[in-house]
Amino acid sequence: MAHRRLKHLLHGLVPAQSPIGVLHLGDISHNVYPAAEPSRLPHTDDLLLDPRDAFNLDNLHFMLQKYLLGQDVFLLSQPGPYARRLALTFCRLINAEYEFVALHRDVGETELKQGREIRAGGNLVYTDSAAVRAVKHGRILILEGVEKAERGIMPVLNNLLENREMNLDDGTHIVHPHRYSLLEHEGSSAFIPAHKDFRVIAIAAPVPPYPGYPLDPPFRSRFQARFVDPLGSLLALPQSTQDSQSPFFQKLREIIMSTQIASESRNTLDAVAKSTLPAFPQTSLAKAHALVSAFPPPDRLSPDQLARLVLSLHPALIHSPFVAWAMLSRQFEEAGLGELGSPNLSGIEDDGGLLGYRLARIEKVDDHTANVSFDSPTGAMVTFTVSAGPHPYLQFPFAHPEMLEFVPSARFMGLLTSLFQAHVLGWDISYVPPALPSTASCSTSILVRTFSAMLGYELEDVHMYKELGGRELIMRRKVEEGGATSWEPSPLIEGAWQGRLVHLSGMDVIGSTAGSLARLVQDREVELWEKKRIVRRLVDEEEPSSDLSVAHRAFRVISTASKSISLKDWLSDEHANMFFTVAAQPMSQAEEAHILLQTGCRASVVETLLKFADKYRSGMTSDAVQKNRKLGTRSLLRIARRVAKFPEDDDLHTLLSRALLAEFLPATETMNLQNIFEECGIKQRTPAFNPPPEVRDEGLYFPPRTGPQTRDARATVIPRFDAASDPAGASHVPHMDHFYDNSRQTGLMRDLAIDFEILGEHLVLLGNQGVGKNKVVDRLCQLLGRPREYIQLHRDTTVNQLMFQTVLENGVIKYTDSPLLRAISLGRVIIIDEADKAAEHVVAIFRSLAGHGQLTLADGRRVRETKEREGDIVVHPKFRLVLLANRPGYPFLGNHFLQVLGDNFCCHAVTNPDMASERRLLSQLAPQLSEDLILRLVAAFQDLRRAYEGGTVTYPYSLRELLNLVRHMQAYPGDPLEVALRNVFDFDVYKPETIAKLADILDHHGLVVKNLGIEAAREAAKKKVLDVKFEPKGDTSLSEPKYGKDDPNNQAHTGGNTWAGGTGGRDTAGLGGRGGYMRLFKGHDIKQIPDALKNDVPDHVKERAREMARQELARRLEELNMSAGEAKGYGVLFTAVEGHIAQLHDLLEHLAAREEERVWVKRQTDGELDDSRLTEGLTGEATVYKRRGMAKPEMGRPQLKPKRIRFLFDVSASMYRFQYDGRLKRSMETAVMLMETFDRLTRKEKYVWDIYGHSGDSASIPLVEAGQQLEIKDRWKVVDKMEMITQYTFAGDYTLDAIDKAVSEVSKFDADDWFVIAITDANFARYGITAEDLQRVMNRNPKVHTALICIGEGAEVSWIPKNLPGRGYRVANTADIPAVLRSILSTMVDK
Repeated sequence: MAHRRLKHLLHGLVPAQSPIGVLHLGDISHNVYPAAEPSRLPHTDDLLLDPRDAFNLDNLHFMLQKYLLGQDVFLLSQPGPYARRLALTFCRLINAEYEFVALHRDVGETELKQGREIRAGGNLVYTDSAAVRAVKHGRILILEGVEKAERGIMPVLNNLLENREMNLDDGTHIVHPHRYSLLEHEGSSAFIPAHKDFRVIAIAAPVPPYPGYPLDPPFRSRFQARFVDPLGSLLALPQSTQDSQSPFFQKLREIIMSTQIASESRNTLDAVAKSTLPAFPQTSLAKAHALVSAFPPPDRLSPDQLARLVLSLHPALIHSPFVAWAMLSRQFEEAGLGELGSPNLSGIEDDGGLLGYRLARIEKVDDHTANVSFDSPTGAMVTFTVSAGPHPYLQFPFAHPEMLEFVPSARFMGLLTSLFQAHVLGWDISYVPPALPSTASCSTSILVRTFSAMLGYELEDVHMYKELGGRELIMRRKVEEGGATSWEPSPLIEGAWQGRLVHLSGMDVIGSTAGSLARLVQDREVELWEKKRIVRRLVDEEEPSSDLSVAHRAFRVISTASKSISLKDWLSDEHANMFFTVAAQPMSQAEEAHILLQTGCRASVVETLLKFADKYRSGMTSDAVQKNRKLGTRSLLRIARRVAKFPEDDDLHTLLSRALLAEFLPATETMNLQNIFEECGIKQRTPAFNPPPEVRDEGLYFPPRTGPQTRDARATVIPRFDAASDPAGASHVPHMDHFYDNSRQTGLMRDLAIDFEILGEHLVLLGNQGVGKNKVVDRLCQLLGRPREYIQLHRDTTVNQLMFQTVLENGVIKYTDSPLLRAISLGRVIIIDEADKAAEHVVAIFRSLAGHGQLTLADGRRVRETKEREGDIVVHPKFRLVLLANRPGYPFLGNHFLQVLGDNFCCHAVTNPDMASERRLLSQLAPQLSEDLILRLVAAFQDLRRAYEGGTVTYPYSLRELLNLVRHMQAYPGDPLEVALRNVFDFDVYKPETIAKLADILDHHGLVVKNLGIEAAREAAKKKVLDVKFEPKGDTSLSEPKYGKDDPNNQAHTGGNTWAGGTGGRDTAGLGGRGGYMRLFKGHDIKQIPDALKNDVPDHVKERAREMARQELARRLEELNMSAGEAKGYGVLFTAVEGHIAQLHDLLEHLAAREEERVWVKRQTDGELDDSRLTEGLTGEATVYKRRGMAKPEMGRPQLKPKRIRFLFDVSASMYRFQYDGRLKRSMETAVMLMETFDRLTRKEKYVWDIYGHSGDSASIPLVEAGQQLEIKDRWKVVDKMEMITQYTFAGDYTLDAIDKAVSEVSKFDADDWFVIAITDANFARYGITAEDLQRVMNRNPKVHTALICIGEGAEVSWIPKNLPGRGYRVANTADIPAVLRSILSTMVDK
């Protein structure tokens, strides 16, 4: 105690540090002391806030109050740089050092406490995190993005915040300074006092309304909150408050401010409708001021120019409901600025950029500076000095435009000018794709490359993928020789130091993680590893050091999107504040035509292609685009090149169907596609015959095709692979002893050979199981002498595994090149099998590899088309990617990986051979079988496949099953047909609808079998295995049929006439006996009496048994409250849709399961070792494992809730009056399909559904209420009620009112998705229903997905699919109603 007292006295004698001044904020005065480490002070003087501004002063005053009270502060601010700059301004005012942590979803305990490193010699050291450094040295800790940190992470700091205590991994303990002064710690360094000046400033966006994780209550309670007024922060950012004489800017400023105020006063109805005008981003006013100051606008801007300006300032309007755009347009008109053009920006042929300026000239000044000149709308020229790269410039104006790799169209030059204007302002750029789900090319890659070349930049492409963490964006782990661990800069940081143009490609796929770059993008500052940081500028004669560096002044970032993720899921306020947005503009039809004609394709073909593309794109909805092909310009270019190179291959129906994978489209989409083909005059041709190929000296020879519609057919010769170029590849050439040539697969091989050998395309082959995808590709590689590598993907495949295999040798991590990298460098074909089984973000890495020959490896190496730097892996010109996958959708239910690949692959649908090809193939396989039998089998399987497509069976029977069947029949000719069929159909013994359909098909084709399904299995077992005969002893006489006694012990009983459920007995209910009136099975072995005894039953006993069976059936029907006629009637309806029920049930069941599908959860303390964290494992970190667990929803996404669905059936008088076409019966069948399907689901809580009717009397007739439990009798009453209403209702139509009311009611339910599907046979002309009326009610609430099935007179209205693309369907054949509704529901919910 005396020692502590003495130490306390001695500490008091230490002279206090002298202040360097006094800070006065309002009524508070605070002594300002010198910094111990000036390099930790803010270096952003030009970005700090003006403390004289009243709004800033008020916030700073609050923060100083809390600082003096020793309290930590929590700033709640809309996304943007204001709160961060406010914190830094406060640090500068009080001369406080600071530490900074940018939080994101990958931040863990290591980033908040201590990391581990292995130094040379194998010594383990602990490195303090920013938080620990701050508490040790008395700095202010700024935590930005608290709402992004996953639950359970921020409480790591709770004790530090509350008590200034923390236990560290190196065995030391941070304790409160007062407690430290009381401790006996002579000679011990285990305890470290928390510095008295340590404070925390946390920054987060309020949740809601912004996406993020809600605050943990214990964490929240440790802070003093300060809400930052959005309007004040909008005006307080530098450049926002400066006066501008421009009347245009003043009006724009008023619109931005009024929009902000209006957004804060939303009512409940607005929130539900999601149609209000969202507030402008925080930086919008600063951007507008800088733009208008640098580029003074003309007196009047065109509507299109205004639209482009607004989208640059407020990019969220690209995907907002059109009503929000209309509201803003009205404000612009009222302000006298004019109306806004379309937010789609399509069809604009203007070479002007923002505010009508045009790029005029670019001149190089030095290695990192250029002069860029613009022509203003008034004719004057303005010139700016901008940052640039050291390489030679692409000359501008272009000396020889015809020699360029792109077309400098007016659209292209307008976009390019906008990029240069953003560059002049010093902003990084985001090129945002249009909201329309399918458009012509927006020239994304070409724009980026042209912009880079015109300024001499070294372009660094960084391709994003979903697994990329926030830390990996900045730095990556490295293990040096000897096993020491360290860090090295990521390509982004290397680009910042070297002054490169860094292209962040696919920024959308990393979601909220992109926000971790906000400080680097906005302030040019970022925290690196082990105290290293990049600062905006050096101050007070500082020199660059290993810990302190500055980004090169020429460094710029341009981000683009993969277009595989909806804009609303990533284009947030945070993104808008980080970048200057340039809204993409798709090519016009004229520009697209010009590009297609450059291939040498005939003008007539190009015209037809563009006509088709325009209709197809305009009809695509955002719901369908995730699964359907978009038909971009690259796809059309691929077709044009094919037709130009092979003029005889001008079958556009086949080429377009292939590009769109029409073979696998849902029934509703197929109907729309056929309508477009008809409107464009594109007819389907008769398939030609393809003779087998031959290997000749000059190459692989495909003879000319023959057929009634082949003209000018020529032989095709494909050069074979030069084996000398890859001597080691000989062992990788596939070898097949047998391949049975047939026309369809030969035609497919020819198409594949042309695509990847002549046209240089990478391929995707999709098809059902067993159609020969692997066989065809292997056979083609064999004929071409092509070495091939092979990778099979699966659920657990990671991006790292595709790139290399990781091994640990003597404590050093080493990487072995994967088959993919071998194929890239050696020019081999790489087969990526089961591509649909891996996660979409894994398959997404092939997008950049196929499209641009680029890949960034996790170990720092790069794959490039040409060698640009040491260590680059150059793509061999013969390298080809071939992805194999099952068809999308039911029943394979793989991932929708096509959406992440874009148009970079040439797609082929691989189907079962046609009848002629299949017959030829089977005849070669089994020459002993008769041609007649083979023909019957082939025809039967063709009918089975048609039954699958029609929905009456649930399995897509393929060539593989037929081949195996024929092999069995060839090898065992003595087996009857039913025995051989069991090899295929024993899977379906409990699917009576399949067995019944199979029996009908076999009988139709003259294939006679005695038994099928479970009967066949039992018959075979009786004959071959269990041929047990039971000869009863004693009395075998019959009395009368009876039920018998139930054995409470359920023992086996054989013979006799006492026990129910026995076998081989008489009179009683059981099996294997005689004289009973009902079968009863209790699980025991069945003992059959001889057939002679079984048949020896007197007639009066038989009649009595029949009567009792009839009575029992009547009793069961009475239990169900149904008559025999009702049961029969329901059975007829049920049987008609049994196949549809099975398919829809399997799909919905799978979707419910997929929502709960487990994924790899990383940073676990047990489980499987995570190969991406091996280095952390070497250093001793605990969280280096991964386990399968439930996937967490993306930040901002709601927790999984049920889907709310309403089905609307037409029960008007016309349904009964015109029921001769089957409309009423089919509607009743459809209702049965829905009721049976939803009743069978195991996870019924996943779907909240109801069925309502509409008639001439009412717009809302309840048929099935949500949550209502339906027994069979209840389901019958529903369909009976449907028919009865149609008999008695008055004429009239309430279709519009019914949809309107349904949308309103469904939207009120707390769900994660909402659907309304309606059926109507309304005569629209008679009731005055227009396209606008239907659009109004179906678009009433943007969050509710609607669809309308028009039957009867409604199916005759041609404008339905045109005005309701993807949502309106004409069904002329009423037999298709169940299939169409099933298809619509499947497409809607499977997103």
